[in-house]
Amino acid sequence: MSARCLREPDARALSACIAGGGIALIPTDTVYGLACDPESEEAVRRLYALKGRKPDKPAAVMFFALEHALAHLGALPERVEKAVAALLPGPVTLLLENPSSRFPLACDPARRASTAVLGVRVPRWRPEHASLRSVSLPVLQSSANLSGGADPCELDAVPASMRSSADLVLDGGELPGVASTVLDLTSLQSSGRWRLLRDGALSAREAELALAHVGERC
Repeated sequence: MSARCLREPDARALSACIAGGGIALIPTDTVYGLACDPESEEAVRRLYALKGRKPDKPAAVMFFALEHALAHLGALPERVEKAVAALLPGPVTLLLENPSSRFPLACDPARRASTAVLGVRVPRWRPEHASLRSVSLPVLQSSANLSGGADPCELDAVPASMRSSADLVLDGGELPGVASTVLDLTSLQSSGRWRLLRDGALSAREAELALAHVGERC
């Protein structure tokens, strides 16, 4: 697997793109993704239109470093805090209780349902992409494929319409190509139980080992 090195100018360009309301096509630790400002209705609308994604389908909020995630999420319940520390950064999306309705556009883009659950991602960057850790802005992130399509592990596998429409394209070379594992931690604090919602880059066994000291799978 051949990665391309990303440097500080790439990180600065990404920050500027997101801050300016643009859409970026970026590598992660799993597959290529589209990213935008999670607080910008126009940017979120554009991203969903590019994917052909249904407007009532939530997306994850991705942070480029764990310290940035913790700063935005604030105080977490004890069990959840331990789970986050055990799993992030890593190739997982964690569904967390969201009593403060943070990032409502990511939780409910159509604004017709509850914003009580937030999906959170913090990639484990490979050394070639470590410069992206300096990006302090959160992003709404979704895989760079047409809705229901294959997850792209190379830039050339991203639909041409997305590559041409993105305001910034970062080529990170070949990626692992398996999407993040999705874990539901919304009942962890109250019941000590968690659920695997989607198999992915982190195996179920790895998740069980990481969370053994926190709770049990249901």
